[in-house]
Amino acid sequence: MVEFWQHIYDHFDPIAFTMGPIKVHWYGIMYVLALVTALYAAKWYVKHDRYPVDDKTLESYFIYVEIGVILGARLGYILFYDPHTTYYLTHPWQIFNPFHGGTFTGISGMSYHGAVIGFVVATWLFVRKSRTSFWMWMDLVALSVPVGYVFGRIGNFLNQELVGRVTDVQWGIYVNQTLRHPSQLYEAFLEGVLIALFLFFYRKRQRFEGELIALYAILYGMARFVAEFWRQPDIQLGYICCGWMTMGQLLSSLMVVAGIVGYRLLLKRGQPISVLSKNR
Repeated sequence: MVEFWQHIYDHFDPIAFTMGPIKVHWYGIMYVLALVTALYAAKWYVKHDRYPVDDKTLESYFIYVEIGVILGARLGYILFYDPHTTYYLTHPWQIFNPFHGGTFTGISGMSYHGAVIGFVVATWLFVRKSRTSFWMWMDLVALSVPVGYVFGRIGNFLNQELVGRVTDVQWGIYVNQTLRHPSQLYEAFLEGVLIALFLFFYRKRQRFEGELIALYAILYGMARFVAEFWRQPDIQLGYICCGWMTMGQLLSSLMVVAGIVGYRLLLKRGQPISVLSKNR
């Protein structure tokens, strides 16, 4: 059993099926599942916690957010991780080009922290249009996203990307004949399952609008910072500081700081939870 697990990539095809020249990867399927799961988790919270949102408005919001996340994730990768940033900035039409040399290769290279920026901008634009509460949406997303995030990291695992560091533990996975930590699964648990459970139970104690998203930022940043110790640094960047810190840890540290500052400012602002928003 251990032998099979360690060599699971030898028995697994990351391509689920093909449609003519287009190859549909398990990663893409997991991405769709992540989105759908997050949406239905949000619908569950809207119903059970009595958010003043109808299904049509919620689905419109998710369309805004999905566009913002895709744009932010791709642009974030170009700015934070890609060694060819200048090329893409001078050839912007190539940023979302799924073809390389006439062959469909898909779009690779997405940044979670860039996705966060895109998500915040999309939420702000939606709030201006719909005249709804910015922090209400942010809190709802804080509850919903970790649920879908689990599928996103499983997708990374199935796609054999964002691999872990070299190890000798029995549950390691061979990647190109090298035993590595299945760090994608560690992240699915730390950044997805644990945060989802914590916020699920904590939400009944929520004191002010924006508290849940501030807690999410702190918890995710801490979980990602820890998980990076098992994750192989990006080959094009390596360690960017002190001989051990990765770009992911740097950005996660900034996320923790932003979460703490945001929490204190929102606590001082003291906007109470609306009785119409939630039935406590």
